[in-house]
Amino acid sequence: MPRPLIGITTYVEESTRYGVWDLPTSLVPSGYYELVQAAGGAAVLLPPDEPASAAEVLSRVDGLVVAGGPDVDPVNYGAVRDPRTGAPATVRDQWELALIAAALDAGTPILGICRGMQALNVALGGTLIQHIDGHVDTPGVTGWHPVRPVPGTRYASLVPEEAEVPTYHHQAVDRLGRGLIVSAYAVDGTVEAIELPDRWVVGVQWHPERDKDTRVMASFIEATALAPLPVA
Repeated sequence: MPRPLIGITTYVEESTRYGVWDLPTSLVPSGYYELVQAAGGAAVLLPPDEPASAAEVLSRVDGLVVAGGPDVDPVNYGAVRDPRTGAPATVRDQWELALIAAALDAGTPILGICRGMQALNVALGGTLIQHIDGHVDTPGVTGWHPVRPVPGTRYASLVPEEAEVPTYHHQAVDRLGRGLIVSAYAVDGTVEAIELPDRWVVGVQWHPERDKDTRVMASFIEATALAPLPVA
């Protein structure tokens, strides 16, 4: 059987230096596709496209990973911008929110990672806390802290114990989006994982692509085999 094909959204950088080149670039850290591959999937990158094409693009893949990255623009959830919120990434916001909507409509499994979890919450009508002091230390350096699973959730069935996870964020889920439940918390009460209880749609606030634990990704890959077949 062919490996499930997993689409991963990408970062978009206006200036990226490599070799003699300094050009706008769409990219993703290698840990994302390496985690997909380690869990039994094949990966393809999904750079920004016209939001209207989201359903057509989703029809070509078996699962959607929404990667980490810059802050979701608060205009998407009707909030006034906090001065500590990052610059808007409008093109990426529009594309990823359209992909999430298309995946929800099609029954395609979704795994949101960091920003991806926040985008999932916003796509379902939720809101974000725009800054939490103490959740980001040295810029660009991942920290580790424990998260506690909520009994009875999908995440708890996969990772039943308190686990140390790699994390880097300053925003968090505030009001939950439609149908979502919390499936893990940090010790300070910050929401660390969310999910839809009736289908494989999960968001985690941490960065599993920087960890050796493949349990969540392996379950996601397995779920793609049970999802409705894409319609070309």
